[in-house]
Amino acid sequence: MRLFIAICFDENMLDSLTEIQDDLMRCGVKGNYTVRENLHMTLAFIGEYDDPEQIEEVMRNVPLRSFSLKLSGFRPFKDMFFADMEENPDLREYVKRLRKALLDEEIPFDRKKFLPHVTLIRKAECTKGKALLPEFQESESMRVNGISLMKSDRGKHGMVYTEIGYVRAF
Repeated sequence: MRLFIAICFDENMLDSLTEIQDDLMRCGVKGNYTVRENLHMTLAFIGEYDDPEQIEEVMRNVPLRSFSLKLSGFRPFKDMFFADMEENPDLREYVKRLRKALLDEEIPFDRKKFLPHVTLIRKAECTKGKALLPEFQESESMRVNGISLMKSDRGKHGMVYTEIGYVRAF
């Protein structure tokens, strides 16, 4: 099964992220918009792996202290649009420890440098030019109280992400 470890968002953060998407849509940005229920922040992309229990055990063994995330804007990246989060040393330190634990247990994952972001749009085309992109208004924040082990399946209308494990912060 195709797996990843992520932070899932509360309703207020999801509202802010979908509001940014709505603003981009109104400004003429076309592309594959991430559906609300799939908006998340990936901490480690595992890919095909058949032992989710082993991954969840690693997640449980890496202490997670609750911390806050704050939305800091959005930007184009290649053919996508990302929502960015403010720099957060607690998040970076946790991801570093989590990825080291995955390595120690020989669980394969995508080792690209961690970039805290949320993918809002894939295959984006800015039909009216960058000058017409909306200004960032919101600055939503949320408390991260746990992380999720997610399964990714191809559905009839795109990818379907399902939480199959959860580890609560302390």
